[in-house]
Amino acid sequence: MSDASRSEAARVYQHFREIFGDHRPRPGRARARTREVSGSEPFTPGRDPKPLAAAIDGLTTQLGWSAPLSQHEVLASWAEVAGDEIAKHSDAIAIEGGVLQVRCESTAWATQLRLMRTDLVTRILDRYPGAGVETIRFQGPDAPTWKRGPRSVPGRGPRDTYG
Repeated sequence: MSDASRSEAARVYQHFREIFGDHRPRPGRARARTREVSGSEPFTPGRDPKPLAAAIDGLTTQLGWSAPLSQHEVLASWAEVAGDEIAKHSDAIAIEGGVLQVRCESTAWATQLRLMRTDLVTRILDRYPGAGVETIRFQGPDAPTWKRGPRSVPGRGPRDTYG
């Protein structure tokens, strides 16, 4: 049959079959139904709600915030780790390179706490294993010094101009 003898409706129908394909079931051929799981289907595995704490723990682990958060917890809970009496006379100031820095109100307290260093480090490692605290540095009260910063250049410094 030529295009001229077919009706316009048949030509449009044929054109749509060419564009969109023929999706009619054919006799004698059973079509197997396959169900694709897109991951957003309800009642599929992995779709159950998770507790908020688990979601936050997963996020902090994924972003690499576990160690800094553990370090902050050590600094914030110094009174619980060291005890109330020790916390009255000392303050945890920072953790740098695995060293917890503690400022004491006197050199006598700094000396006594140096003797208790292993016990305090053990308590910290038991409660906060992810903090990365390896040792504790106890400092006495601040005194005026010519030294600026944790690192200084050896030499006489500003005293060499007093002539």
